[in-house]
Amino acid sequence: MELCISLLQIPRGDSPEEAMQLGEAACRKARAAGADLALFPEMFSTGYCIPQEKKALRAAAIGRDHPFLRHFADLAKELSMAIAVTFLEAFEPAPRNSVMLFDRKGREVLCYAKVHTCDFGDERVLTPGDELPVAELDLGKGSVRVGCMICYDREFPETARLLMLKGAEVILVPNACPMEINRLSQLRARAFENMLAVATCNYPAVVPDCNGGSSVFDGIVYLPHLSGSRDTCLGMASEEEEILTVSLPMDTLREYRESEVHGNAYRRPSLYGALTEERVEAPFLRPDRRK
Repeated sequence: MELCISLLQIPRGDSPEEAMQLGEAACRKARAAGADLALFPEMFSTGYCIPQEKKALRAAAIGRDHPFLRHFADLAKELSMAIAVTFLEAFEPAPRNSVMLFDRKGREVLCYAKVHTCDFGDERVLTPGDELPVAELDLGKGSVRVGCMICYDREFPETARLLMLKGAEVILVPNACPMEINRLSQLRARAFENMLAVATCNYPAVVPDCNGGSSVFDGIVYLPHLSGSRDTCLGMASEEEEILTVSLPMDTLREYRESEVHGNAYRRPSLYGALTEERVEAPFLRPDRRK
């Protein structure tokens, strides 16, 4: 079985209405290309615009039953294609940076709020998420276990590790920042060390502080017929507006996970207690760290 993913590397437009129109057109192109799942870049409902004034921030946020989200739920059902759409979620005490995954029947199967908010920047006014869900996504031809990270989440190995431990086979990563060699290396590493696929969708270079480079890493480093390691990158977009469609070989990935040495095969959790300690010491002390 293959999972065909389309990364919708498109700008959001100038209004929520234009975002819906552009997003719908991109989803239709993805389905025409054979996609089972379409993934948007980060916070597509606002174009990753985060008002700093409380009233404006609340006005920009939308609830889970908002027409913007229902539009993509209906579209997922019409196209018989899963859609992972991103939005500024209305929440208390402050909005969240979220992604909602609809299955091919338009049903919500997962909603994830960004856990590692960028508190050194505009995201300081948002509420961080407090869970890392994994969901079974029915594709009609089979199912896959899916989890999510959002942008800065990828910089913490614990995020992908916990998703792997919960059974994730594929991690979807909406993004809104420059994807340079080191950030791409993080994505490659998260896939390699957890033996799972990581699919990241970024905005194109016409969007400020973004440069495209949406990518899919399958995490399969070794294959029996190869003498050495292989490149785990199945596809990477340019800087331009683009819909990148990539097929993930799920059967091969599952066989690989059953035999290789990474993931949870030889971990020693009894030694990892420091990972859950709350204290932060020099040189990592930051005055803007969320308490």
